[in-house]
Amino acid sequence: MAENTETGQIRLDKWLWHARFFKSRSIASTVCKARKVRIDGTVAEKASATVRPGQVLTFPQGAYIRVVKVLAPGVRRGPAAEAQSLYEDLSPVDEQKESVLAEKKSAVAVRETGAGRPTKAERRATDKLRGRD
Repeated sequence: MAENTETGQIRLDKWLWHARFFKSRSIASTVCKARKVRIDGTVAEKASATVRPGQVLTFPQGAYIRVVKVLAPGVRRGPAAEAQSLYEDLSPVDEQKESVLAEKKSAVAVRETGAGRPTKAERRATDKLRGRD
């Protein structure tokens, strides 16, 4: 379905691109075709699905899940300030970044000394001790 500026409808992939969630329209289209975008809780079957103001979109963007409310259809892919006026962010990425960082810090592998293969520093120390510079 083509854009309809009178009713405020626009293609899903085009709106995601206009709102600068994806670097290119083809990437936005790929995410839509993979059925990873939800419109008001319903999985969007195609990139050509239409969105209109008031609808809530849920989709992955990198390591984060974005939940945004459509405020206006985009006319063009303009500057970031213009793109941010197209939506209201319902799940700020800042909060998700903190939880991802906390998970990464707790997921550091710890190895007991002498267990497993030696690290590069340990191997160099052993070589130096044995006189194999």
